[in-house]
Amino acid sequence: MQFLFAALVFLIVIILIFGTIYVLVGQEKEGDIIRGRLEAIHKGPTFSKSALNLDLIRDELLSSIPTINKLLVRWTWPTRLRNFITQAGLQMRPGKLTLISGVIGLTAMEVTQLIYGNFILAVAVGVLSAFLPLMVVAIMRARRMAAFQREFPEVIDLLSRSVRAGHSFASGLEIVATDLPAPVSTEFRITFDEQRFGLPLRDALLSLCDRVPLVDVRLFVIALLVQKETGGNLVEILENLAHVIRERFRIAGEVRIRTAQGRLTAMILIVLPLFMMCMLRLMVPDYLNVLFTDRRGQWMLALAFTMQLLGGIIIWRIVQIKV
Repeated sequence: MQFLFAALVFLIVIILIFGTIYVLVGQEKEGDIIRGRLEAIHKGPTFSKSALNLDLIRDELLSSIPTINKLLVRWTWPTRLRNFITQAGLQMRPGKLTLISGVIGLTAMEVTQLIYGNFILAVAVGVLSAFLPLMVVAIMRARRMAAFQREFPEVIDLLSRSVRAGHSFASGLEIVATDLPAPVSTEFRITFDEQRFGLPLRDALLSLCDRVPLVDVRLFVIALLVQKETGGNLVEILENLAHVIRERFRIAGEVRIRTAQGRLTAMILIVLPLFMMCMLRLMVPDYLNVLFTDRRGQWMLALAFTMQLLGGIIIWRIVQIKV
């Protein structure tokens, strides 16, 4: 019962923390966006130019708090974390995500320490809980990349049709940014705005590769850059590229079907020990106490958790076949 109580308290604390952050930060950010748009309309073109430069400067900040920003700029990982967050489609700075992770980790550690009185267990729970926000961002990033990959053949088809109809490639980018759903419309809108504001098309396309690290996007950009340097039928190149990408999807689907058993095995092997531990805790509460109270039992739990994690990673890497 103590284990269930600790888990319930932990979930309630996480919900309260995320709710408070969303209410205090999300609402203020939305209000700032609306206020900035109204001021841009009111002050005219001169303000719009300065606002654009200000946005470019703000994007380089790792935290809105100057002290934390000075600490984060000393390392390289906050920059990679910022790119990771941007790829997930979130408007959040690395400093904010780091603070949220720290608050959740410390809260989970204190709750575990108060309930069980075991410092090693509390530190382990706190460290694992601190990675929860990063796991959420990783899941959102994976879903966004998958959605982009599903819609990407339609992007190439729309570009080829617009070029065949007599539009320029830049006009085709604008059509993609207007007619297709997010996230492809969002990324191609950024690419179109970059080249419209004076950035060379090559640099705008390379920036697209950095924002969307997918093999299909790299093939698309390489084909366009080669066609720009050597010439050729752009419509034919785009149609052949769309056909290649759709064939990759088909093969990837077949591979996913054939590796379904391995992925299910990995999931069962990871979840089954935790499930059995929870069931034994409910049916015979005192049976597992020695694992939490005795030092040797704690080391056995740590070793078992490490072996479970390594086994799950190995199985997952085996079934993840790249096409």
